[in-house]
Amino acid sequence: MSPTPRFAPRDPQVQSLVRTAQAGMASRRRFLSLAGLGVSGAALAACAPPLPPAGGKAALKLPKDVSSTDKTVKWANWTAYLDYDEDAKNYPTLEAFIKDTGIAATYSEDIEDNDTYFSKIAPQLRAGQDIDRDIFTLTDWMASRVIQAQLCQPLELIRMPNAANLLEPLKDVSFDPGRNYSLTWQSGFAGIGYNKAKVGRELKSIDDLWAEDLKGKVVALTEFRDTAALIMQNQGVDITGNFTKDQIGKAFDEVSKRIADQNIRRMRGNSYLEDLKSGNAIAGIVWSGDLFILRTETEDENWEFVIPESGGTLWSDNMMVPITSTHRRNAQTLMNYYYQPDVAAQVAAWVNYVCPVQGAQEELAKTDPDLAQSPFIFPTAEYIKEKNIQSFRALTPQEDQDYSAMWAKVVGN
Repeated sequence: MSPTPRFAPRDPQVQSLVRTAQAGMASRRRFLSLAGLGVSGAALAACAPPLPPAGGKAALKLPKDVSSTDKTVKWANWTAYLDYDEDAKNYPTLEAFIKDTGIAATYSEDIEDNDTYFSKIAPQLRAGQDIDRDIFTLTDWMASRVIQAQLCQPLELIRMPNAANLLEPLKDVSFDPGRNYSLTWQSGFAGIGYNKAKVGRELKSIDDLWAEDLKGKVVALTEFRDTAALIMQNQGVDITGNFTKDQIGKAFDEVSKRIADQNIRRMRGNSYLEDLKSGNAIAGIVWSGDLFILRTETEDENWEFVIPESGGTLWSDNMMVPITSTHRRNAQTLMNYYYQPDVAAQVAAWVNYVCPVQGAQEELAKTDPDLAQSPFIFPTAEYIKEKNIQSFRALTPQEDQDYSAMWAKVVGN
């Protein structure tokens, strides 16, 4: 039994967004025929961070791969990030992979946020210790850190023919040109999520979250490249440009103020969903796909996701093989499987994040034409530009260190 898509294709607000995304000189169909992409090259290129600093690297020491004799693969991912069948209590596409390949795949929702997960596994990886995972899924900036630290293994792309289906703009990202170490799992937006019935009005701006009647009922993400970035945009800062320490510090100060004033109930990673499900929070700074999850799991169509008037953020999460994994080829087989357009379409229909696989939109259109037009899964360049959706620029190592230390004080770590 296939899982139910987590999207209400006839929801009036979403249909309005679809019409907005389709507005302009070219229709979506014509746009796709010209660009060959669900997201235009220009749109993603405009969101790409600058190149990280160059540095010499020692030769990698890879462990012996035992994939041919030990048919297993273990995958660490974020919460609610793979199609799931509530009745069977399994992941349909993963079950199909196991049946097709004979590789016993296990899937763990290990990742709460990038920093927490990396802090846990990094000492083990540096010491050459097995972390009992063969794939982990990390956001661009953390993927860059992992690659620079040589804590992941190179991919044998010649053994992964479906990797060619990766959207063109994602093939030469600054942190991994040519995709030698990573493959995009999904991309998505950060913005405002809220329950329109419980809030009783529309929320359109970041400032709307700080209303007196929402005190103690708002959650925010512990990822500063989302929470602080949205606040920076609201303060008129271009998060893709050379913003200053004072500018990001001003956004951090705003978060600190809202925590102290109890506007923000809690800062959380992926587990913020529990606050929304329980009703302890009714609004927050959230990730796009999660609000469609709430609609399904709570059977409440009042959950809304909106890009703030000042703009939203765009990010990608990436599959990589830890440096200590002894099942690299099994991991590559799994990655290759998920880059089949029909499989990618099935995942996209459930998670409602931006799909990185060429051909998936056409596959999804065969079963759900309305969903295939969702700007949350297949956004056009026009949509990204109109909504001022940006990627947080890459930080220098010193900036990363300084800002991470500043943010740790804000969130209480």
